[in-house]
Amino acid sequence: MKKLHQYLGTLLLMFCLFFLPNNLFAQNTNTVSGKVLDDSGVTVPGANVSIKETGKSTVTNENGEYSFSNVTAGTYTIIATNVGYKTFEKKIAIKEGESLEVNLLLEGESQSLKEVVVTGSSTPRSKLESSVAITTMGAKAIEDRAPSSTAALLQSIPGFVVEASGGEIGNNLFARGIPSAGAYEYVQIQEDGLPVFEDGALQFANADTFYRLDETVSKMEAVRGGSASIFANNAPGGIINFISKTGQNEFKGRAKFTTSDYGMFRTDLNLSGALIQDKLFFNVGGFYRADNGVRNTGFTANKGGQIKGNITYKFDDDDYLRINFKHLDDRNAFYLPIPLKSNNGKIEGIPGFNPNYGTLTSVNLSRLNVPQYGGGTFSADLENGSHPVINSIGAEFKKKISEKVTFKNSFKNTNIDLDYNAIFPNGGPWTQDAYATSVQNTTVSNLTYSYVDNGQKLDPNALIMRADLWHIEKKMNNFANNFSFNFDLDPVKLTAGYYYSNWKSSQYWNWNSYLVGVSDNPRLLNVKDNTTGVDHTWNGVERITWLERDAETKGLLNDIYADAEIKATDNLIFNAGLRYNKDKYSGYRDNARFFAENLGILDNNTADDAVTTVKGNPYTYWRYDVSEWSYTAAANYKFNDKMASYARYSHGFRSPIEESFYDNAADLSKLQNTEVNQIELGYKYASSFFSVNANLFHMGLKNVAFTDILSDGSSENKFADVNNIGLEVETNVRYSIVKLNFTFTVQKPEYDNFTGTNADGSAFNFNGNTARRIPKFFCNLRPEVDITKDLTAYVQFSYYDKKFTNQDNKQVLPAYKEVGAGLNYTYNNLRFAVDASNLFNEIGLTEGDPRQTTSAASDVFMARPILGRAFRFSVAINF
Repeated sequence: MKKLHQYLGTLLLMFCLFFLPNNLFAQNTNTVSGKVLDDSGVTVPGANVSIKETGKSTVTNENGEYSFSNVTAGTYTIIATNVGYKTFEKKIAIKEGESLEVNLLLEGESQSLKEVVVTGSSTPRSKLESSVAITTMGAKAIEDRAPSSTAALLQSIPGFVVEASGGEIGNNLFARGIPSAGAYEYVQIQEDGLPVFEDGALQFANADTFYRLDETVSKMEAVRGGSASIFANNAPGGIINFISKTGQNEFKGRAKFTTSDYGMFRTDLNLSGALIQDKLFFNVGGFYRADNGVRNTGFTANKGGQIKGNITYKFDDDDYLRINFKHLDDRNAFYLPIPLKSNNGKIEGIPGFNPNYGTLTSVNLSRLNVPQYGGGTFSADLENGSHPVINSIGAEFKKKISEKVTFKNSFKNTNIDLDYNAIFPNGGPWTQDAYATSVQNTTVSNLTYSYVDNGQKLDPNALIMRADLWHIEKKMNNFANNFSFNFDLDPVKLTAGYYYSNWKSSQYWNWNSYLVGVSDNPRLLNVKDNTTGVDHTWNGVERITWLERDAETKGLLNDIYADAEIKATDNLIFNAGLRYNKDKYSGYRDNARFFAENLGILDNNTADDAVTTVKGNPYTYWRYDVSEWSYTAAANYKFNDKMASYARYSHGFRSPIEESFYDNAADLSKLQNTEVNQIELGYKYASSFFSVNANLFHMGLKNVAFTDILSDGSSENKFADVNNIGLEVETNVRYSIVKLNFTFTVQKPEYDNFTGTNADGSAFNFNGNTARRIPKFFCNLRPEVDITKDLTAYVQFSYYDKKFTNQDNKQVLPAYKEVGAGLNYTYNNLRFAVDASNLFNEIGLTEGDPRQTTSAASDVFMARPILGRAFRFSVAINF
């Protein structure tokens, strides 16, 4: 109730801002206002409108309206731009005391190359003049795609293989064929140009765990490869930057309500306006959401919300000071692999387990209470799921020092408490006979299996398995500061900057194994040996605290960078960038006694016989220093206003990840930074009918780390080289009432220098094998039709080629397709929409079980499918 009152109180404050007399300080003389319309007469929200000679700019509200106050009498050029439209310019003249109304008409383009982007560049550049592969989406495009999560939105970007099967959070992104343990290991997710957290691949803290899409988002810019290593740390694969809405003179707001066929209740609100006309602006918004999840857990799977905002003070000459803040308190269920079977290559569910909606995450496994080594009890609550509480505050300052020099500084301080609880499969599924012989070293006739809740005997044909409750507590903080000087030395634009960041991640793990019957909403089992009278479970817990971990990782980054753009001619622009990283990583790790302790608390019970504990053992302290150069060079040639091409070479790196430090803390000599070399050739063309962005790339990676945590608590701890050659293509077609977006990626990621010896002494040679979990081909096709002026329909088709679970390429994950569709209808200031995902309940496998490679039941295996069919309904009002 306390959290609910906090949200209600904040929402009340936001509504109070609505009634604030924002014209209190206004002088409403000499105003220019109007609407931005497309070529079919429909208003265009989110369009950029500026008065060239004054430097004033604004964004149209949800009704396509704009307004400027206090415009000095004179003659000006007013400019309107928006993604997917040609730039519109018009001369206007305004007299003293006049209120001038000017409507602006945008002519549709398939995709505008004149759109200005700021990510991965020292100075804002149009797409046409940028020598990087970049995908952008404005607020309207994001809403039209109706993504169920941040990861779901990123699936639209070519070159990024995104697994969104984990639910709203904790998903994985593989950039340009770089295999990893998952998370966002080679890209950086940013919020207004600074990372949501410095390292996006910390254990059980994937970057999307700390970011939520809502009505405060203005735009998304995603750079692939290219200059990313110059403008972000550990991000040779790319930068994904979410840009927030800011305020303007006119008060405007948007409220949205969303429900679904899986019990969603979600409210979104965003408000913006002026506290002092032309000087002080605000934007504040957020959401509250509760739902049962697409996969049925038996409890409220997702529950929580976010408050986010900024206040901007504008000086003269477009200088500004902006203060921003965010508070996120959200709980999300995380879905892991489930049991499936293959019928002549066709993936099917097993009896009693729905492959589209079933999950091992069950209300029956919610409460864990187990005795601990040294006394006391450990408790965990599965219904907390992945529960981050985030508080961040920051500021951004831009000041033009002279006609040639501009200074900019931004900082952010972030504190995160993460309480993580999820059910991970661990071994099996077993037949009861296989479990008896391979786990308990007896015969099935000697064991009795019964349900914990009612004592009923288990069907002798039913499968059983371990379902672990993995509990992780992480305390995280990050202070990041980036300042730069921009020198306009026509024809050279030079940026020099210094980036500082310090961060810490302290973590504690306590993992316990349940024994369950294999079914939807699995139930706990007890197992007793009839011949000896020994119990092998305690209230369904088969192994008490089989893994305990206590560790910490800290990073201290001191980096300098420079970037230069040289306009050799009107058509030819050169770019060169350089970054030097002087970084220090340090921390400690436990030296746990693994499976070594017998608590001796449970009589005639093996559940407490092999406890792992960190108590009584010393810690290992470690330190790892990084001194690395990253560099890039490119040339972009503009053939005309519709076509350009570029070539780029870049060298970047990725520091060892958290698990590598833990595994090798006693001897860090085997650790090396992952070196990434890229060559890119790009081509861009756009007309009013058709556009294409094509990027041919080659990536060479040395010393890629593979550090998946296995079911026995150990890590792979293997290293290899990877080479990939690929082609990314993004096309857009616009004709009359039809729009078509088509993206595809074709690539060939292969291992090199990947030989060695397994833990059991056997040799392996994976040279030439395809990188795990990376398809060689995947695509997205999205046609849209304006049935009427106000009614639009779309279909979203995605296809992913086959891929492999592991490096040995033995377990194939078959190719699959997914189809979604939707309708949206606009009536005045209301928008109604229905959106459906996975319409045909495809069983598409995004991963196998990277923690387990074998199964005793030969026809049953573990894998994680995409979420089942789901419908969402929404209504939004603009005011």
